[in-house]
Amino acid sequence: MVDPLETYPSGDTLTAVALDLPFDVVVWDDPVTLMVVVTRILMKVFGYQKTKAHRLMMTVHQEGRAVVWTGELNKAEQYCVRLHAQGLLATVEPSA
Repeated sequence: MVDPLETYPSGDTLTAVALDLPFDVVVWDDPVTLMVVVTRILMKVFGYQKTKAHRLMMTVHQEGRAVVWTGELNKAEQYCVRLHAQGLLATVEPSA
């Protein structure tokens, strides 16, 4: 794990630099939520077309997780909260 207070030659800390990076919203597979429900939630929360939502749901189902959105931290956290409110397991992590 990286020390969040590590200082770079520019004098910036990792925390300051990390906030500028894009963040991923990750949806995790669970044994309870039906696939059709996950697809509908992705359509509702992100406004995705059915084909994109279905493709992301299949990635969650087959790989155990899928990055469903990437962008600024504040918006990623808002999306994560909305997904939780719909009953999905979701996290926010720095984009790779």
